[in-house]
Amino acid sequence: MQLPREPELAELVIADPPDRWRELGFEVDGVGHLDIGGVRIRLGGEGAGITAWSLMRVNAMGSIDGLPSPVPRVLYPPPFKTHPNGATGIDHVVIHSSSLERTSAAFARAGVELGRARDGAHGRTAARRLGPAVVEVVERPELEAEDTRFWGLAIVVISLDELAVRLGERLAPARPAPAPGRQIADLRADGSLSVPLSFMTPEPP
Repeated sequence: MQLPREPELAELVIADPPDRWRELGFEVDGVGHLDIGGVRIRLGGEGAGITAWSLMRVNAMGSIDGLPSPVPRVLYPPPFKTHPNGATGIDHVVIHSSSLERTSAAFARAGVELGRARDGAHGRTAARRLGPAVVEVVERPELEAEDTRFWGLAIVVISLDELAVRLGERLAPARPAPAPGRQIADLRADGSLSVPLSFMTPEPP
């Protein structure tokens, strides 16, 4: 059996209390681990939003263009599961950078070649798949020089309609996603989470 050699997202660290994510219908264990789509999310800790990630099979000494990137603590991907809110995986993680060229070059040195830059709704963007999820780097010229930061993430759910019933007014109305045939809905910013969060329908068959 041939093992995969491409870079993969293994872990995310998010500085939110575990109970905040349980309230959204995610299954979180007693030590704050949320396993989803083969990725472990570690909740809690200092700071705000996504504070670090861990990638398998990259050439990184703890950081990629200033993004904390420690060695993964999981040896194998956690098992796939469906959460009570219908969540099955992470669709994409969004990173903001003051310079797409600088960040793309730093990723390339780590062994992560981003795709060709394109103009998107929020700015010039380059992306690539990292195993179970996609990373999207968005250029934001208003950031200070040399600034790169984690921003938000999108979660795949079986049904946005069922999620809307569960979350009520906390979930904004669904709209067409940039990906053809899919819908996306944002969690309204009410101060309960420190990371922008969206939910998406699965890829069409």
